[in-house]
Amino acid sequence: MGRKVDHDENIKGEMIMKPLEEAVLKDMSTTKKDVNKGTWTAEEDRKLAEVIAIHGTKRWKIIAAKAGLNRCGKSCRLRWMNYLRPNIKRGNISEQEEDLILRLHKLLGNRWSLIAGRLPGRTDNEIKNYWNSHLSKKIELKDRQSGASEIREMYVGEKRKVMESKEINLEVMKEEEINGCNGGEGSPSGSFNVDDFFDFSNEDPLNLEWMSRFVQL
Repeated sequence: MGRKVDHDENIKGEMIMKPLEEAVLKDMSTTKKDVNKGTWTAEEDRKLAEVIAIHGTKRWKIIAAKAGLNRCGKSCRLRWMNYLRPNIKRGNISEQEEDLILRLHKLLGNRWSLIAGRLPGRTDNEIKNYWNSHLSKKIELKDRQSGASEIREMYVGEKRKVMESKEINLEVMKEEEINGCNGGEGSPSGSFNVDDFFDFSNEDPLNLEWMSRFVQL
């Protein structure tokens, strides 16, 4: 019985709040006034935090109206998400977080809200600003240095090949010069040695009989 009464009271409360919210939205749409787009004040932050503590983080146009702020719903949402919510992580982004951002960006691209969802306490706006101001330039510089290194290695390799070719050519030229001075390997000598011609020490004595007869004559 008690549960039924509570349920009926909740339904009545919703029935009362819904027309109220619709009336607020209708009033906001019909009232033509310029919303404040300037810097948020401490008083506005306090009012926004108090209303969110009661009604939660939904229907930001209603929250802006209930807080009495001359702000649009989008401005209230961004103010809460990027500056006022209690679980925001302050301070510089660590090397581990930077590495995670780089790896997530390769998979997700510029979907900053999804990337921020995997970095507890960091906001999508903070990550986007850090990427545009720091990481994108760091990657560009790294790619440029990598390309210059590849070109340098190609140049050194080509230069090494040219030097090796020159060394081979010099060795060939030296060999040809040496062979030319010696009359060429295996080529007949241009000089005639008389002593070698008349050297019969290695001949068989029988074969020299005709020579002895010739000398006797």
